Amino acid sequence: MLNKFSNRLYASAKGWGILALIVGFVLFFSITLSLLPTVIPASETMVSLDDPVFYTPEQVFSILGDWEATGRIQQLWFHMTWDVIVPVWSFLIIGLSSSWLLMRGFTPDNKWRKLNLVAFVSAFDLLENFSLAALILVYPAQPAWLAWLKTGFTMTKYACGVLIIGVLLVGLIGAVRNKFRVLV
Repeated sequence: MLNKFSNRLYASAKGWGILALIVGFVLFFSITLSLLPTVIPASETMVSLDDPVFYTPEQVFSILGDWEATGRIQQLWFHMTWDVIVPVWSFLIIGLSSSWLLMRGFTPDNKWRKLNLVAFVSAFDLLENFSLAALILVYPAQPAWLAWLKTGFTMTKYACGVLIIGVLLVGLIGAVRNKFRVLV
C-alpha cells in the first residue's frame, strides 16, 4: 500500500502543479492570516497552545481556563478548520516536492525514493490539532493523559520538521548531482 501511494506521489509530481500549490498556499496563508483577527478575535493575553514545543498538563488546563468559554469556542473552530486545511496542504506540497526532487536524484529501484513518504509526518500536526480540539471539548474535565498526548504530538511535529528538511536536502543534492534530469 505504501509503495502504491509513493508511486502515486511520483506520478503526480509535476513542476507546474507544485508551483501552483505553493503559490496558492502563500496566497491562502497571507489572506486568511490577515482576516483571522476579525473572524476569531483573540485578546492580546490569549496564549496559544499551538506554538510552544512543551507544556505540562497543568499549564494546558490553566491556559484553557484563561481562554474562557468564548475563547475556547473560537480556538475550537480555528483548529478544526484553518488548522486542518494547512497540514493537508502542507502534506501535498511536501509529498509532491520531495517526489519531484527524488525522482531527479535517484533511480526508481533506489531505496532512497521511498523518502517521499516522509510527507505522512504532517499527520502529527493534524493529531496535535485534534487532541487540542478534544481537550477543548472535554473541558472542564482535565484528562492529564490527553494533555500529555497533545504535548507529545507537538514535540513530534517540530522534530518531523527537521526530518522533512533533511529529505528535501537529500533530494535536492541528488537532483543537482544529476542535473535535474528525471531518472528512469
